[in-house]
Amino acid sequence: MGCFKRSLAGPGYIILNTLRVMNIIALLAVIAASSVMLVKTFVVSKFFFFDAVSNVLTAGLSLFLIVSELPLFRTYFSECWPLLSLSSGFVTLGGLMVVLGVNILGNLNKEATSQESLGMSFWQIVISSGIIVSILGVANIFASFIFRNRSLGVTSRMVRSYGAVAPHKVDDIIRSKSDRRRSFHLGRSDTLPSYHTSPKVVETRMNISAPVNVEQGQFAKFKGSDEVQRPDLAHHPALYGQRI
Repeated sequence: MGCFKRSLAGPGYIILNTLRVMNIIALLAVIAASSVMLVKTFVVSKFFFFDAVSNVLTAGLSLFLIVSELPLFRTYFSECWPLLSLSSGFVTLGGLMVVLGVNILGNLNKEATSQESLGMSFWQIVISSGIIVSILGVANIFASFIFRNRSLGVTSRMVRSYGAVAPHKVDDIIRSKSDRRRSFHLGRSDTLPSYHTSPKVVETRMNISAPVNVEQGQFAKFKGSDEVQRPDLAHHPALYGQRI
């Protein structure tokens, strides 16, 4: 299975890049179809505002997916949209393309975007864009599973970008991603301040004096004196500890 995957890496580079061009053309067709339906919505429909917003969102999403298919802003997509970056396949892209196609074809049931309102030429543009983008969405989903190699960590986007040398680029992609994440966390300055201040410990040194010169004869007068007597141990407090 690993040899089979490696043998597909070379042809996959050509196939997936051809599929990329077809994706861009299909998404441009969706933008054109949304623009046509947007104009017709203002003319025929009474609730044109909501239909117009739907068409604008469809065109905006298509434009966003076109930018994600181009080799531009890779760092931005890797940090903010990882499902559309090199570390992911085409499942998200294919799913969104299928949703766009279903949305385009669903609008044909409305009076403002019917065949009579659009005309045959514009109606063909709308229905063809919906069918093509839906088919290519399914093709992207299948291609994502066919050209990936999970054991090596190679995604179909890596195969599309690097071809047969994609397995050698996995470590570089993971390392660059971890470096960006580490620099982001180290460079953050928006952390909350701490309100628990630790007490300051003041180090003080004890001044120990030098030994005092003690004269041996100054205590000799107390030895054998009746004034200084040894206390009676019978009255020592340690012997009465149990009574307290």
